[in-house]
Amino acid sequence: MTILQIVQLLVSVLLILAIVLQQRGAGSSIITGGSGGASYYSKRGFEQFLFIATIILSVLFILLGIAVIIIY
Repeated sequence: MTILQIVQLLVSVLLILAIVLQQRGAGSSIITGGSGGASYYSKRGFEQFLFIATIILSVLFILLGIAVIIIY
């Protein structure tokens, strides 16, 4: 395994964790009596950090995938 492949593996694990953590909080409004996504709210704190981290990790994963294909 090369360095790029190891970094891509690490980024993929972090991306999976970020997505799973986001999915955990998605349905909580239904349980607490919310309307299930009909109301809009702004992301704050850890939720906003997780959202931005997911975007950055996704772009990084795609770029690493392209780099691995081009180099090898």
